[in-house]
Amino acid sequence: MNHAEIKEKMIWAGKVLVAEGQDDFTRGHISMRLPDNPSLFFMKPHSLGLDEITMDNILTIDLEGKVVAGGSRRHSEVYIHSEIFKARPDVHCVLHTHPPYLIALSASERPLKCLSQGGALFYQSLGRYSDTINLIRTHDMGAGVARDLGPHRAVLLKNHGIVTTGASIEEVVISTIMLEDAAKIQLIAEAAGQCDPEFPRADIEKLQHDISRPEQFVINFDYLVRRLKRKAS
Repeated sequence: MNHAEIKEKMIWAGKVLVAEGQDDFTRGHISMRLPDNPSLFFMKPHSLGLDEITMDNILTIDLEGKVVAGGSRRHSEVYIHSEIFKARPDVHCVLHTHPPYLIALSASERPLKCLSQGGALFYQSLGRYSDTINLIRTHDMGAGVARDLGPHRAVLLKNHGIVTTGASIEEVVISTIMLEDAAKIQLIAEAAGQCDPEFPRADIEKLQHDISRPEQFVINFDYLVRRLKRKAS
């Protein structure tokens, strides 16, 4: 994708995330690494909702968290993004949100279980950051989030929210929605009583493989965009 196409996809990602309940006032932010310059990334600006991203207000930021292009205000938690991009060359998109079921799960000692397809997608691929409940406003704090993310798809920030990563905007948006659904299903199931044992590891890993193909994320992201366009027409 060229820069305009990336920005357009970020705009739709923000709208999809809000429609799927991933918004929290103006908090939450998404970034995408520039394919032609991996030391830079586009990022949503401060003081606006995820559904208010435009071509003109997206910032260009370097790996030290400094704005190199754009006139909007930068999020103070930029270091979540910059430090993960430093630590994970394979990551091209980073998203931080405050989804309620995942915050509730993060407040407990319980791990995410494979009680759903979302649980399978994140099977043994969810880190946990518990250094602080506070905002991630320094290089060191961002590096701590990257450390606890490790090789995983996402990391829970205890009592705060989640950070999801991936190779594309589509992957990050869809997997974030699936992760919140997994936490919701788990909390409902656990509240209802004793859960049955999980399926065997090999069975879970097969499902994880099948639902984590890049085209699956694109198909489902495109569907959510089409659905929003139909509602707007």
